Amino acid sequence: MGSFYLVGPMGAGKTTIGRMLAESLSLPFYDVDREVEDRSGVDIPWIFDMEGEQGFRDRESAMLDELGSGPRAVIATGGGAVIRDENRSLMSNRGVVIYLCTTVEEQIRRTAKDRKRPLLQKGNPEETLRKLMAEREPLYVQVADLTLQTDENSPRLVVQNIVAQLRELGYC
Repeated sequence: MGSFYLVGPMGAGKTTIGRMLAESLSLPFYDVDREVEDRSGVDIPWIFDMEGEQGFRDRESAMLDELGSGPRAVIATGGGAVIRDENRSLMSNRGVVIYLCTTVEEQIRRTAKDRKRPLLQKGNPEETLRKLMAEREPLYVQVADLTLQTDENSPRLVVQNIVAQLRELGYC
């Protein structure tokens, strides 16, 4: 059985919930964005500035492939990881994909003070989030094996729901 991939928009709780899920399942946890930063020695905004979004997406795809080739783990992806066909295919073929969904209003609340999100640094953040949601939500839905709403629930409750559904489906 493969890894567990968390997908969803920025601010959905992928990292927080991912850490807790990994602990609950006694598995290692990886955040694709953090791994890209650790390996490259620079932060994501710098990669966007120097290499553009395409350069970052190339690094993201390579990291997703590397982490997905390793031992079973919980892997939190970046919000845009689903835009590449090969990433969706890799996650579907190598594990269970869990879509953590949230509203744009909740994303705005959760990302308001975060300066490390390059796509929100230009223009109107709400407009950007709505545009990204319109583009990406169909891809999240397409790739997901499980979908959970994170707005009204504590991270601990979301993790309990994920574990219960994974057990029910025979994934753990």
